[in-house]
Amino acid sequence: MTFRDFVTVSSGNLWRMKLRTFLTVSGVVIAIAAFVSMISFGAGNQQNITREFEELGLLFTMQVYPQTDKPTVDSVKAAVLDQAMVEKLAQIPGVTLAFPMNAFTVSVGVADTVIKAGAQALPKTATQTKLFSQLQAGTFFSADSAREAVVTEEFLRMAGNINADSIIGKQLVLTARTVSIDSGIAAVLPHKWADVRNEFDDVVLDSLRHREYVGRVARAKLGTAMARFFDGFVNSKAMICDTLTVCGVVKGNRHGWLRTEPIIIPMATALRFTSGGIADNPVDLFSSMSNGTLFGGGGGGGASYPQVTLQLDPKAPYQPVRDSVQAMGFRCFSFAEQFSKLRKVFVYFNLALGVIGLIALITASLGIVNTMVMSIMERTREIGVLKSLGADDRDIRLLFLVESGVIGTIGAAVGIVFGWLITRAASAVAKTLMVKDGFGEIELFALPLWLVLTALGIGIVVSLAAGYYPAARAARVDPVQALRAE
Repeated sequence: MTFRDFVTVSSGNLWRMKLRTFLTVSGVVIAIAAFVSMISFGAGNQQNITREFEELGLLFTMQVYPQTDKPTVDSVKAAVLDQAMVEKLAQIPGVTLAFPMNAFTVSVGVADTVIKAGAQALPKTATQTKLFSQLQAGTFFSADSAREAVVTEEFLRMAGNINADSIIGKQLVLTARTVSIDSGIAAVLPHKWADVRNEFDDVVLDSLRHREYVGRVARAKLGTAMARFFDGFVNSKAMICDTLTVCGVVKGNRHGWLRTEPIIIPMATALRFTSGGIADNPVDLFSSMSNGTLFGGGGGGGASYPQVTLQLDPKAPYQPVRDSVQAMGFRCFSFAEQFSKLRKVFVYFNLALGVIGLIALITASLGIVNTMVMSIMERTREIGVLKSLGADDRDIRLLFLVESGVIGTIGAAVGIVFGWLITRAASAVAKTLMVKDGFGEIELFALPLWLVLTALGIGIVVSLAAGYYPAARAARVDPVQALRAE
């Protein structure tokens, strides 16, 4: 008998037992559908993350941060992310571009709306990265000193869901209250000789010979000076206002892997808002005191940055760049390294989902065993006739294996379609909820070719394994005893 003959005979035998075959195939369909839908969820999330990494160019991006631990005396200057250090980072082999993350808060007036939003200074060279080169409308600013600004889709929502095309060319009135060290120092220094004399009116000159008295007076005067310094630093704020033209809108939400502020301003233009060196936040003052940049002593580079982005050469490995950055005294975050770890996580995640689906498939295989054993008991005389006509044990075994294989093939094929329909329904519900909650639509499921072939192969293999025992039992039937059976 040819393989085609085996398939024809097996299909005819299954057709004669319609109800039993339907129930057995249904078990395989449900198991394969569960397997496909669960693995599809993992594959969909993996595709989303991979697409985001590739579209934003994150695989060739590295973030550099100052050390969180308190630096030693020898490493204070090396641990400051100032402009001079940014230039040094750009010279590391494998780095094609380095630009700082310089963010601040402004009040923005657009049309009749005034909102408070974060702004970020970026050089025009940052458009060489995929992250900032993808625009929904307009163009990036023309120069580092241009009186222009690029906004994100987050800003459009904050401003009342403004259309991306309609905001191009509109004026943004940016207002910020800035503070500087000078205002604090000015509050401490005396303005005239009488102020100096008043400071020491309460000092008893005869008591200056005693160390305890001198220490007590020095502490009191120092405390008064610090109180005046902070009062001048916090309360003596200058109001800075500037008007910029919106020239472009950046695509996508930037809350995930790489934070981007709602407003992006050219580097030179943003100096008006950041020239004070210290943001309107006392925490930054203490940070500057601890790293030695309070008075611009960060190696000649001026103010320090909380973060620097490195664009890497796609052909260069990231490990040497990471080692160089760490040797300079900084922490770094490599998206390529994180992506490799995420891929391992998804492997384990898919394996866990696959095990759950396989448990359902193993349960369905018990139904195949039951169907085939019952079929052998009902077709004992038929087996005897086939053996008396010349069929050997191998033919009988292959006949029943083909029957179980047909059950697995049909069940797997239908299960794949049924599983795909389940993912479509779940995806529609998920997208509806995303839109309702104000999020963008994300496809959570995927059905790649490897998943289809894997599901089909597993369905067939498990069915053949389930049919092996019944087939072996059928092959051992004695033809004489089979012909005597009624």
